Amino acid sequence: MSVPSRVLLAALVCLLMISTVVHGEKFKRSVTYDGRSLIINGKRELFFSGSIHYPRMPPEMWWDILKKAKAGGLNVIQTYVFWNIHEPEKGQFNFEGNYNLTKFIKMIGDLGMYATLRVGPFIEAEWNYGGFPFWLREVPNITFRSDNPPFKYHMKKFTKMIIDMMKDAQLYASQGGPIILSQVENEYNTIQLAFKELGTRYVHWAGTMAVRLNTGVPWVMCKQKDAPGPVINTCNGRNCGDTFSGPNKPSKPVLWTENWTARYRVFGDPPSRRSAQNLAFSVARFFSKNGTLANYYMYYGGTNYGRLGSSFVTTRYYDEAPIDEYGMLREPKWGHLRDLHSALRLCKKALLSGKPSVENFGPNLEAHIYEQPKTKACVAFLSNNDSRTPATLTFRGSKYYLPQYSISILPDCKTVVYNTRMIVAQHSSRHYQKSKAANKDLRWEMFIEDIPTLNENLIKSASPLEQWSVTKDTTDYLWHTTSISLDGFHLPLRENVLPVLRIASLGHMMHGFVNGHYIGSGHGTNIENSFVFQKPIILKPGINHISLLGVTIGLPDSGVYLERRYAGTRTVAIQGLNTGTLDVTYSEWGQKVGLDGEKFQVYKQEDSDRVKWNKTKGLGGPLTWYKTCFDAPEGNDPLAIEVATMSKGMVWVNGKSIGRYWVSFLSPTGKPSQSVYHIPRAFLKPKDNLLAIFEEIGGNIDGVQIVTVNRNTICSYIKESDLPRVNNRKREDSVIQKVFDDARRSATLMCPDNRKILRVEFASYGNPFGACENYILGNCSAPSSKRIIEQYCLGKNRCAIPFDQNIFDRERKLCPNVPKNLAIQVQCGENK
Repeated sequence: MSVPSRVLLAALVCLLMISTVVHGEKFKRSVTYDGRSLIINGKRELFFSGSIHYPRMPPEMWWDILKKAKAGGLNVIQTYVFWNIHEPEKGQFNFEGNYNLTKFIKMIGDLGMYATLRVGPFIEAEWNYGGFPFWLREVPNITFRSDNPPFKYHMKKFTKMIIDMMKDAQLYASQGGPIILSQVENEYNTIQLAFKELGTRYVHWAGTMAVRLNTGVPWVMCKQKDAPGPVINTCNGRNCGDTFSGPNKPSKPVLWTENWTARYRVFGDPPSRRSAQNLAFSVARFFSKNGTLANYYMYYGGTNYGRLGSSFVTTRYYDEAPIDEYGMLREPKWGHLRDLHSALRLCKKALLSGKPSVENFGPNLEAHIYEQPKTKACVAFLSNNDSRTPATLTFRGSKYYLPQYSISILPDCKTVVYNTRMIVAQHSSRHYQKSKAANKDLRWEMFIEDIPTLNENLIKSASPLEQWSVTKDTTDYLWHTTSISLDGFHLPLRENVLPVLRIASLGHMMHGFVNGHYIGSGHGTNIENSFVFQKPIILKPGINHISLLGVTIGLPDSGVYLERRYAGTRTVAIQGLNTGTLDVTYSEWGQKVGLDGEKFQVYKQEDSDRVKWNKTKGLGGPLTWYKTCFDAPEGNDPLAIEVATMSKGMVWVNGKSIGRYWVSFLSPTGKPSQSVYHIPRAFLKPKDNLLAIFEEIGGNIDGVQIVTVNRNTICSYIKESDLPRVNNRKREDSVIQKVFDDARRSATLMCPDNRKILRVEFASYGNPFGACENYILGNCSAPSSKRIIEQYCLGKNRCAIPFDQNIFDRERKLCPNVPKNLAIQVQCGENK
């Protein structure tokens, strides 16, 4: 079904609105596009965008994070809209605190950047239920994301509400605001075939519905080959320069809505990495092949507070992004991409108006060129696509060295200003330091959850009930309890022969208790939620109580038929009795939603005394609540809590959940996926901060500590073959010129937060090797290296050390014919 012509006409009128400046009013912008790029007020632009999600950090962090994004060369911020936090109950809305979408978008505009609003309202995003509120699942006859009237009604209603909210606040570019793009739906092609014709009709309905909302800016659909009418289909992935087949119409530009800066992690995952060089190569490749907007997903990941992460997703989100979870610059990724953006901006004129061509120089060697025949405007991207072997190619009479798997950028088709593999940005290393103030005289108290039995006032049923249909996603926990009566004839006669409790679960986790005694835990994984729990148990003649605590770790966020996903206990049997296997699945069962500690909100200061607490220390058992009070750590560094000695549970600070922890689920490396959890400073008071922990399995509470986080160790590693920083170049009349007369390579170091360089920990001009915090002297090193670095840097916030043989080796006697490198490591801090 095509978009009606009257809708397309209305959209075109909105997009072509005349820009005006009226005294006292915002500057209104027209946003249009063609097959080359987005066009703002008649001018083409290159867009460097980053995903930053407002609910994944407190609002007190927004301004600082956005400023750092702009300093990194971004001019667009992309965010999803999160339906389930804004409408947790049908008709009840929340746009306060870190859910204040309007405030966040305004802040982007205040910093002079544009915004992309990904309304969805399905977003995936490793967010609980993909952003859908749980109540939507219970709408009669609903099928998510298909040509289904109940779903379309609620989807349209929420989408229109968000668009109207943005319009009322004048946040669209057509009104003078920062929003230049909106997105409807999200990666629908991945499930569309499952719905057949219902899927095709739905995606065209969604596009038509969005266009009719008349925002005055274009709409996009990511990974949607059949995006209807004027809606632009965009690419998501790691290498869209090579994998994207292009827009579905020649009149639409090439846009990249998700370039994954690493990969999100789930509990049980090993560390996720993506090098700065690989990321830079992908972006340079994309712009060399007609791309004009690339978005980093994520540029800052933040934290999945509370229960907002999807199934098995860790609390820390995209910590490997250019800005880490604590809001600190992850170097060299942040700096290397900043330099890339500067290099690409030097290419803007030729990129956006030049004629493209490609020259091949043999296997894996090529040049992508944009040139205006009647002017001097010319840009070339020289590519070596071989991942192992460097190469030298001759381009327009000059020779150029290309490291393996790299792209050199020549903004005038002559001068190399940037190579994706040559990092000249500084490096940094993150450290955790135990806080003296916060850990002083910690006095822990505890109370243990009661184990319910069938005799209590519970939700009764003839078999264990499905977990989510009972909890309504208000808690991770659901008790199932039953009782069985046995006599001596049923029980094994030998003491070394025990019956086995066998439980088949749909996931995600379960803790088992028999007659009030903990017998063990079992869990699935992100790949396979279901699992079978089998543990030997001790039974007695008479009544035996079986109590099972089902645990979920977030709702799923992807795939077809999300409204039909299930979790929890499926079958229960006792094996090894003298009478054979006893199936107790279809017995009388009782269900209890949540925990007593949750019900009484013992993690809040005003409610923590509603239960009886006892002093404790050392090892503790399952289902134990802990609390203590601590003072705010010294200084202004970010802070976190280290829980490596615990197992699984959740942490609250002053009543605010900082998320789930799970350190007993080890990755293949033998280490937990995450053992340190961010506590935003905004959550703290100067004194007497309530710290509450619920531990599901057991751990050593004495090992829990508050730590501060810093990146005070900074490094630089410059090679003889590296380029000068791109910020020493400018374009004048299509010619690339030096900004400074002295354009030598240099090692540039800058301490964070206006701190000073206190000491030089490593310095070598010669052939050192290694990485930051692991540099090693080679077989030659200038003896004066450390003294020279100290002269340039000590006591300064920033220093630049020229890579110059005349400074380190005036007599030219140091290792003749050996290529030279310069490695530096310094420690930053406050002058005492």
